[in-house]
Amino acid sequence: MLQQGRYQVRIAASEKDLQAAQRLRHLAFHGTADALDCDDFDPICTHYLIEECSSGRLVCVFRMLPLTGGADIGRSYAAQYYELSALHEYQGRMVEMGRFCMHPEVHDPDVLRLAWAAMTAYVDENNVELLFGCASFSGTDANNYLDSFAMLRDRHLAPKRWLPKVKAPSVFRFATRLRHRPNLKLAQRHMPPMLRSYLMMGGWVSDHAVVDEKMNTLHVFTGVEIKAIPPARKRLLRALTA
Repeated sequence: MLQQGRYQVRIAASEKDLQAAQRLRHLAFHGTADALDCDDFDPICTHYLIEECSSGRLVCVFRMLPLTGGADIGRSYAAQYYELSALHEYQGRMVEMGRFCMHPEVHDPDVLRLAWAAMTAYVDENNVELLFGCASFSGTDANNYLDSFAMLRDRHLAPKRWLPKVKAPSVFRFATRLRHRPNLKLAQRHMPPMLRSYLMMGGWVSDHAVVDEKMNTLHVFTGVEIKAIPPARKRLLRALTA
């Protein structure tokens, strides 16, 4: 069990644990904790719970879906929204990280650090070569994030050989629609913390955002090739797992 500051992380071990995660997800994504956020991917994923050590209060959850390689990419959650045929040729092991959320009242950076520590341990233990997921912006109005999208266009688009294509019915094609230069301070300020962390590790994104009315988000496909993570960043992440 990993610990950082006042928090510890563990894998869900029961149906009660899973329902607690689904309840927190509903609170984070839909604004109330009186129902469960669940889907058909939950039974095939490993679920992580980050709790406050002293009280046991659940403050963050996410799930991991392992794939043996690109041939399995169609099994992923992201494949519902992105045309991922370019990744069919990817030979290494993959894992999809999804449904990441924190309790709306919790803003302690130790929580995110602990989440990355757990993901780093998973990647190392399972020889994962590509970590990917859907990184979400809150709400569906792209005008709130134009600087962030412009920065993604300029600095962080996926390599052409892996670039996801459009599949969802409603998308914002920021790579072709935006023309202005980004204000980098505003871009960073409005960037979701999880996406910011992906990018610091050399992550790349799709050239469009999916408009997800059901989840009330805009999200971009995001990938991190483990071999491309800067050595200093790798050392920092692995130090968190010690």
